[in-house]
Amino acid sequence: MFGYIIINQGEMKFKDYDVYHAFYCGLCRALKEKYGIPGQMTLSYDMTFLLILLSGLYEPKTRKGTTKCVAHPLGKHPFLRNEFSEYVADMNVLLTYYKCLDDWHDERKRSRLAYARLLKKAVKRVQETYPEKCRVISENLQKISRNEKTQEADLDTMAGYFGHIMEEIFAWRKDEWDTLLRGIGFYLGKFIYLADAYEDIEKDLKEGSYNPLVDMYRQDGFEQSCRQILTMMISECSRIFEMLPIIEYTEILRNILYSGVWYRFDLASRKREQKNETLQEKK
Repeated sequence: MFGYIIINQGEMKFKDYDVYHAFYCGLCRALKEKYGIPGQMTLSYDMTFLLILLSGLYEPKTRKGTTKCVAHPLGKHPFLRNEFSEYVADMNVLLTYYKCLDDWHDERKRSRLAYARLLKKAVKRVQETYPEKCRVISENLQKISRNEKTQEADLDTMAGYFGHIMEEIFAWRKDEWDTLLRGIGFYLGKFIYLADAYEDIEKDLKEGSYNPLVDMYRQDGFEQSCRQILTMMISECSRIFEMLPIIEYTEILRNILYSGVWYRFDLASRKREQKNETLQEKK
């Protein structure tokens, strides 16, 4: 369920892309310094959005610098880092760990179990700092797993579980922005869960795996219905976002919410359309 909260680079200004990538590199550094290579491997663009969102809202002191790394061996590149780099690094490791355990329990993927074991020591540190967040994430992943086994067909119920996970991650602390941040996380989480189900529907049907969109897929208007549901989710998320008094990084955040989140959906939609056209031509 990762890789949906990304930028639309083609519609982003060069200076905004440089800032976005600098935050990404700062998160990468935080992960490596706190949790080593296994932690660094959890790095995701999805959580970079959260880092920039919190940085824009709370305006912390942000350190600028340059660094070299394995991914960019030919020269130094800029990074931006602040207190939220540490927090997001913790949440990134935590979410990856529980997702690995979930994959192991549901699909018996040994590689995911092995990776979870590599992260176990790091996660113990996070659990000591954020016990409530760990409880909420773990409980909702268990609910997803249980309801998948019983073939729960209610989209709102299933997407809501992942929404509660992201809601807890987005709420950095209990303050005047807690409710709005939770709202953004909740609807973004629902969007991610349903977008992932949309993209995987044919594969899941072929493999006999659970997918909450199965009933809808067998009806006319599947593409339109999915786009309508996802539009409602991201529209609510964006509406709440615009209520926050963020001045800096707004163009980056809007690029992601209004355009970037649709990249994988549109790609999957085009592939499905081309496949259907090919099948029609063969008839």
